[in-house]
Formats: sequence, C-alpha cells, structure tokens
Amino acid sequence: MSILIQNGILVLPTGPIQADLRVAGGRIAELGPGLAPGASRVIDAQERLVFPGFIDTHTHFEMNKGFPNETADDWYTGTRAALAGGTTTVLDFAEPERGATLASALETWHGRADGAACCNYGFHMTVKDWSPSIRSELREMTAAGVTSYKVYLAYDNLRLSDAAAYEVVKAVGAEGGVVGCHCENGDLVTEGIRAQQAAGNLSPAAHPLSRPPAVEAEAVGRWLTIAELAGCPVNIVHLSTLRGLEAVRAARTRGQRLYVETCPQYLTLTEEKYLEPDGLKYVMSPPLRTARDCEALWEGLARGDIQVVGTDHCPFNYHKEKQLGKDDFTKCPNGAPGVEERVPLLFSEGVLKNRISVNRFVETVCANPARIYGLYPQKGILQPGADGDLVILDPAAEWTITHDKMHSAV
Repeated sequence: MSILIQNGILVLPTGPIQADLRVAGGRIAELGPGLAPGASRVIDAQERLVFPGFIDTHTHFEMNKGFPNETADDWYTGTRAALAGGTTTVLDFAEPERGATLASALETWHGRADGAACCNYGFHMTVKDWSPSIRSELREMTAAGVTSYKVYLAYDNLRLSDAAAYEVVKAVGAEGGVVGCHCENGDLVTEGIRAQQAAGNLSPAAHPLSRPPAVEAEAVGRWLTIAELAGCPVNIVHLSTLRGLEAVRAARTRGQRLYVETCPQYLTLTEEKYLEPDGLKYVMSPPLRTARDCEALWEGLARGDIQVVGTDHCPFNYHKEKQLGKDDFTKCPNGAPGVEERVPLLFSEGVLKNRISVNRFVETVCANPARIYGLYPQKGILQPGADGDLVILDPAAEWTITHDKMHSAV
C-alpha cells in the first residue's frame, strides 16, 4: 500500500515548502500540493516538518565484543534507539584484528548486524595495518559497498605511521573512497597521561588535561598535510576544538578539499562535567572542551566549515563498564551514547535557538552524509525515486530527555 503524507512542510534543498508527498514501493513516488489520496494510507502531518531520513555517520555497536569493556548496545538496541531519534541509516565501523584481513572484519560485522538491525546500515572500514595484501583488498571492499575508511593517529594498538597513513589516503583515493581520521597526537596523549598520573591526578577531571586542544590541532594539521601531499580529499571525525577548526580553515584557504564531522556532545556539553560526581560518564576522546569551543563549532556549522554532525555513539553502562575507571580515569572505557539524542538536540539547540537554519540542519544530518558516503540521491533528499525513509518532526513539541524515554541499552 502507498502512503500519502498530507499538509506537511517538506524540507527541500531549496527551502521548506507546503506540499504533500506520496511513497509507493518503498520510494518517493511524487510530491506536490493537493495530491489526491486515491488508495493511499493517509498521514496528516498537520504542518509539521517532513525530512528525508537522517543519517548517523559514526556509531559503534557491539564494539569490543566479548571483552569487559564491550559497548552496551548491540545492533538491535542501537538501531532501535536510532529510529526512535529519527535516524534511518547508520554507518558503523568494521574493525579487523591486527594482522587480519579487511574481508574478515566485514564478514564479522555483517554477522552481527544482518537480521538484527532495525534500520538501514553500512560500514566504514578501520585500517590498523598497511601492507600490499591489505592494499589488494580495496577493490573487493569497493565491490562490497565500502566507500570510506578510518585511520588513527593515536592509540598504540590502532594508529598508523604518517607514511602508512599517506599510502592509505592515496590508495583509497584511487578507488574513489575517502579516509577519515581520529586526530590526536598519540605520543603527546601518552605523555599527557603519564604527567597526570605522576602528579596523582587520577580523577575524570584529569582526562581533558591529558589531551588539551593543542593535541587535536596538531594532529588535524598533520593529517591535512598528509592529505595535501597525497592529493586526495579526506575526512576529520569528531572535531572538538576551535584550534582544530582554525587548522581546517587554513587548509581550505590553501585550496584543500576536505570534510569535517563534529558531534552533539561537543556542541552542548563542556569540561566542567568532569568535576561532577558522575564525571566518568563523560570520559570520551576527544574530551569535552570549553564553552568557547562549543560556540566556535556552532559558528563552524552555520558557516558551512563543518559538513556533518554524527554521534560517535559508543555507550558504556555507568554502573558497570565505566566503573573500571573509578580509581584511574585511564582505565575508563572512552565513549558515550548519542544516536537517539542527536536530532532533537541539534534541532532544539541549533535551529530553535537560531544558531543554524533548518536547511543547514538537514544538510549536516542528512544530505551531506549521503553525498560524502555515496548514498545520494538514493538518500538525503526528498524527490521522486529517493528512498521513502521519512521523518516528521513537530517543532513545537517540548519534552525532557530522561533515561526512561530512551531506547538504548545503556
């Protein structure tokens, strides 16, 4: 049966318009004013906003599976939470074991997601090793639908050398893909942690002190230098600082093409949270920053310096996994939830507070992710032929985020 959404305000690339929209066979069939109901099931949107389904570019479901610090959400609970928050597509990270093939990681992640997920999904591929055999797998990954990869400049068990990262960017670029990067200077993070431990600072308040903004900014600049020399566009994930954003703007002034993602936590929360009794909840990397950084990121969104708002949804139970760090913040699993809260937070704090326009909102949570990761125009836009993944949002609704209303397992 087809579905007709009447009396809605359709958010199109050219701006919102009042019109109807019909979905048939899982795709948008037509849109326009006064569409006849015919045999369609009718939904009265009552002048609410109608969006393409939102895309979360950064989730971690069933990460560290089988270990004490396994993430709280599996593919069912995580995607259930995504749908409850208006997200109809998630992009998660397939992570091969050190020394293993990319194909083995893709098979493992499909084994966890297939038949369990409640919404559409795809995978970025994390590259922990680089060798001719890994390089030879890229064509196979492209055929399997992998369009993006991730490398780390931090964490000894994850990071690549600058030379290897350069080779990854060149090789993936030749395949038409894009590489994202966790931008922190790994050596300086290690030294920062040692300094806090030597001073006896083991509480969550020491977490942001161990990896200050300069640590991110240096890595952003280095990553963009690598990309410049490789001659390929790249992505920066979960940007958290004004200094990192300044490095991005400098690169663009030089003519570089790149993409930037930030997350709701870096727009709405500040480092004062680490001083609270439950400060372990906020141990994530990069850490929460200052109010000045938050406002700079909002400005970056408004100006188009930042293309995407993902979540880095990586939840751990505060009363279980997070307590691993109760005596030493370095032992606390890094991460927080967000896949359900992202859209309402960004709309409430961004659109309704006039920090960003409704069109910038839909660009950052929908259209830009679809374009960057090869989903456009199947997703990311309301037009005939696009997938019928739709969200109806009431901008006048008021509610408070509480644990009993959320659908994540955390």
